Amino acid sequence: MTRVKIDPGVCGFSAVVSVEKQEGQHFSVTIESDCEMVRKLGEEISSLTLPDAFIRFSDNRVYGKASSCLKHTACPVPSGILKALEVEAGLAVPRNVAVEFLPEE
Repeated sequence: MTRVKIDPGVCGFSAVVSVEKQEGQHFSVTIESDCEMVRKLGEEISSLTLPDAFIRFSDNRVYGKASSCLKHTACPVPSGILKALEVEAGLAVPRNVAVEFLPEE
């Protein structure tokens, strides 16, 4: 099982995403969060397949469901879900991802 904690920033609603390989190219997804919208997203994508990791943004099931569940388009949770899927599928190594705001010069 691959678990990631996503800190989305100012909203304060962190999320823990768990992705676990099932049979064949199927994966189960669970999301724990105090954000109602993120929990709804988790319900909508509780099962993913390996191809979901490769589909472009406009056709990607995770981003498609996120567009109907989440109000904040900059929410990092969808990206974190796909990162966890890649790691659980053995397509990537677990490395932290960050967005860092730099001070003005």
